Amino acid sequence: MGRFFGSVVGRWREFYRRSSIQMILSLSFTAVAVTGMVFLGLTLFLRFSASNNAQAAKTSQRVLAQVNLNLDAYLRSMMRVSDAMYYRVIKNTDLAADSLDDRMSLLYESNRDMLVSIAVFSQGGKLVSAAPLAPLKKDAAPQRQDWFIAAAGKIENLHFSTPHVQNLFEDPDYRYRWVVSLSRQVELTRAGAIEGGVLLVDMSFGGIEQICKDAELSASGGYLYLIDGDGEIIYHPRQQLIYAGLLQENNLAAAAYEDGSYEETFGGGRRQVTVKTVGYTGWKLVGVVPADNIWDNYGQLLLFFLFVVLFSVFLLIFVNLHLSERISVPIKALDRSVKKLEAGCELEEFEVGGPYEIEHLGHSIRSMVSTLRHLMDDIIEQETQKRRSELDVLQAQINPHFLYNTLDSVVWMTENGRTDEAILMVTSLARFFRISLSRGSNIIPIADELEHARHYLTIQKMRYKNKFSASIEAEDGVEALYTIKLIVQPILENAIYHGMAYADGDGKITVHAFREGGDVVIDVTDNGPGMPAGTVARLLDPAYTAAPGPKGSGIGLRNVHQRIRLTFGGGYGLSIHSEPDAGTRVRVRLPALDGAAAAPYRKEVAP
Repeated sequence: MGRFFGSVVGRWREFYRRSSIQMILSLSFTAVAVTGMVFLGLTLFLRFSASNNAQAAKTSQRVLAQVNLNLDAYLRSMMRVSDAMYYRVIKNTDLAADSLDDRMSLLYESNRDMLVSIAVFSQGGKLVSAAPLAPLKKDAAPQRQDWFIAAAGKIENLHFSTPHVQNLFEDPDYRYRWVVSLSRQVELTRAGAIEGGVLLVDMSFGGIEQICKDAELSASGGYLYLIDGDGEIIYHPRQQLIYAGLLQENNLAAAAYEDGSYEETFGGGRRQVTVKTVGYTGWKLVGVVPADNIWDNYGQLLLFFLFVVLFSVFLLIFVNLHLSERISVPIKALDRSVKKLEAGCELEEFEVGGPYEIEHLGHSIRSMVSTLRHLMDDIIEQETQKRRSELDVLQAQINPHFLYNTLDSVVWMTENGRTDEAILMVTSLARFFRISLSRGSNIIPIADELEHARHYLTIQKMRYKNKFSASIEAEDGVEALYTIKLIVQPILENAIYHGMAYADGDGKITVHAFREGGDVVIDVTDNGPGMPAGTVARLLDPAYTAAPGPKGSGIGLRNVHQRIRLTFGGGYGLSIHSEPDAGTRVRVRLPALDGAAAAPYRKEVAP
């Protein structure tokens, strides 16, 4: 999980790094706005859903309350019939002298729309009187009926039975009527003596069924059913299917509910259940509304919500793109100007526009660039002067060094009477310095540099009495290229002093100039004693200074190396390869410059 999260974060960072500021602003504004809209919409939708659920529960409670009132009125009418039969007829009749039949029939006729029958039984279950039917069935046993047993055990209390088929009396029409029995314990008077009995009032179940059936909980599938205190079903719109085992109802669980509304899961679906107790009977009205039917009312609202969200998203995208463009266009213009400046376009004008902060940033950058240009010009001028001074110092170090050694040889020759050789040496020295001066230019053709080296070798061969031979060669076209002056002579000087001093006529120095790609290479090779690796490593180290001796301080090679690097950069200069008893090769690497390419360097060092 952590690796997946890290991968997602890495991809987001890569997308953020590669995206433009306009894209980032547009996506950020749109994401924040859409998130806020969705959150607000969901909050309102959920609140509406909760409110709608509460309203549905209140509607169910109102319907159940109305049904309860109707049932209560219906049951009270039955109770009034029972009370009238008991208190006005039974208590005022002595069965030994009079009969209950006439007044019972009159009471039945007055309420025949709601009644099926009225009957009085003795304590042993013998029929005393009944209306409108009198003969009991031969196999009838009233004393074993639930209503009889319940009434006998609840003196002065009323008992309402569950719906059942009236099966006590012979019916000439052979009709089987569903009834709800209201039974009570009564006192019968016979010859002045009091004996127990049971009054039975059979109500038509159709009245209760009609009251419950007329109730409408929901226009999209809700229903209502009636149970007793033990959960036995009194009425259900699909009662026959339940009795046949083809349908199930959660009536036993509903019997444990207090009055109110509940959410339950039954039969693989969620539904809202509302419970209302029917007064003194202990019955309970149960209203059921499937949750799917409640959500059906949200269809149009949900479609409207989705339409508003989608329309708002498109509107936000359009507005955010326009707004981000207004912000990002000036920034992009500044970015393009900065890139052009990085590319070396010194005259680039910075775009200034957009919001206040961006406009202020543009002015600041433009002012900063102007200041930087002046500072860069000053720095370039200072660096040019510094480099010119450094080159002059290095040149000043080389010329006196060679002049001192050469004049020392001329003095020696003069003192020994070798006047012709001294004249030749002085003549070569004059030509040597003529090339060294080069009319003040530090950049000269390679042909002049090699000519300069020939005059130097002429002087040195005379001084060393031809202990060595020397040759200078150049490939075609190389001599027309340009180099800084006085780079070969110090290398030759080093080769003579350290490689040819002890030669006995067999010393050899070779100078070879050639092209190598875009560079010019000048190799100075001698067959002297060579040097160990440690000495070679120190020769070009600017921090290393050899102790002065009769053969010089060894600054020539380092000066040449520094002059080349100061003029052309770190990719050029000297490299030395030497092995003891195998000779030494010093390689000079320069850029191949023709006259046009050498012009900037010539201007740089002009006095």
